[in-house]
Amino acid sequence: MAIALKDKIAALPPERQQQIALMTAELIAEEKTLRDLRLALSLTQERMAETLGVGQESISRLEKRSDLLISTLGSYIKAMGGELRLVAEFPDRQPIVLKGLVSMRNEMPPSKANKNQGV
Repeated sequence: MAIALKDKIAALPPERQQQIALMTAELIAEEKTLRDLRLALSLTQERMAETLGVGQESISRLEKRSDLLISTLGSYIKAMGGELRLVAEFPDRQPIVLKGLVSMRNEMPPSKANKNQGV
C-alpha cells in the first residue's frame, strides 16, 4: 500500500517538517507570474492597461509572454507600485545587484526609446 506524502512528512521530526514547509513556501514564492502579482495586488488588466497607456489586450499578451524586455517588465512592475531589481547569483559569492539596466530606456534618444518600449 502506498504511503501518502502528508503521512510521510508527519512522521518526520518537527524541525525537519519546518524546514520542508519553509522550502515549499520559497519554491512557491519563486514561481509567481506577472498575472499572480497583479491579482495579489487586486489590480485588473484594465487598470494596468490604463496605467501603462495601452489596451487591455496588450496586458493579456504581456502576461502570457516568457521573453519580455527588461524595460517592459520594469514598466509593468512600476505600474503595480513596485520596483524591479535584477540580481545575479553565482556559486560561492554574495548576490550582485545589477544597476542601471531598467532605466536605460529613459536615457535613449526619444526615437529609440519609443521603438523599444515592447508593450
